[in-house]
Amino acid sequence: MHGALLIFNAGSSSLKFTLFEVGAEPLKRVGGAIERLTDAPQLTVRAPDGSVLLRREWQADQHPGYGNLLKILIEWLDEHFDVPLLAAGHRIVHGGPRYRVPLILNSQILTKLRATVPLAPLHLPHNLEPIDALTELYPQLPQVACFDTGFHATTTRIERLFGLPRAMADAGIERYGFHGLSYEYIASQLPGIDAEAAAARTLVAHLGNGASVCAMVDGKSVATSMGFSALDGLVMGTRCGSLDPGVLIYLLRERNYDAATLENLLYHESGLLGLSGGLSSDMRDLANSESALAREAIAVFVHRLVRELGALAATAGGFDALVFTGGIGEHAPAIRTATCAALQWLGVELDAGANAANALRLHSANSRVGVWMIPTDEELVIARHCVQLLVASS
Repeated sequence: MHGALLIFNAGSSSLKFTLFEVGAEPLKRVGGAIERLTDAPQLTVRAPDGSVLLRREWQADQHPGYGNLLKILIEWLDEHFDVPLLAAGHRIVHGGPRYRVPLILNSQILTKLRATVPLAPLHLPHNLEPIDALTELYPQLPQVACFDTGFHATTTRIERLFGLPRAMADAGIERYGFHGLSYEYIASQLPGIDAEAAAARTLVAHLGNGASVCAMVDGKSVATSMGFSALDGLVMGTRCGSLDPGVLIYLLRERNYDAATLENLLYHESGLLGLSGGLSSDMRDLANSESALAREAIAVFVHRLVRELGALAATAGGFDALVFTGGIGEHAPAIRTATCAALQWLGVELDAGANAANALRLHSANSRVGVWMIPTDEELVIARHCVQLLVASS
């Protein structure tokens, strides 16, 4: 099979993309993003070394439209890379109870995905936007959906159920889990790094603006911190994490909050941003701040991370390896130090020098638990699935 794959990760204000050339393993050729999609868009294409290959900007009154932006990108790629575009792959945040495995999209599947929008109203409409635009521009181009919830389909029904009436579970109100593409990548890499742990029990901490942890046994998810929505579990950049439902009842009853106000509070005003008194949602800013609120926000972040890791260790029956990934997990040695110090009684011992250097292996020779820092690559996971599906359908 000779050609290229264009992988998309769509958000509310930006569309990230990566072009892979198909080979024995998909090879990244370029990446980039279309940012400020809703006002004055900026298109940037970068080489794998980070150098800028293309940058175009439009003023708000010159906005070419979503579809035309994609057309400009694809025509530029076609002009500069002499490989045919075989398919587009998409990260879809939520597959609902119906979709758990990657698949080639068609009109019937898209109709059913639109019915899933209420489960992820802040994410799914944006995930579907490039699919709709490409369908109109290039109707013969295969498009592949990969679901962030899919990796957690291996969790048990007991793990997924809330303590709510059965009819609600039957209607799809259950724990789904997210960041599945990231966890799938870590599961694919770990056998070559720590084969014993990969075949046993591993805790993975995907820490970034969105953050969660996952317990894997033999490379399969058995539990994760996020549940019905991407709000659950850890404190995140602007999201609250686990919250007593009584708080929501109080805000509805005593503060006269409506659904939109609650949604904005929980998704956009909470987490590190809220805890730091509005200083920043970025861990780097907080780490460099002298503010007492910034220090407290970081302490809460670590505390909740340690609690969730402990809970997942109990569910998995212990753990043989701990993996850090995501923007914070890969680039914040102080967070890894604080987390591992709290887990020292479970046999975790860091090598301070390796940790400071952001090395792959972070544990000391005396550690009973392997500790690793593995940069994630969700786009490569999507590209792999695209190849598998194209081969299977040919």
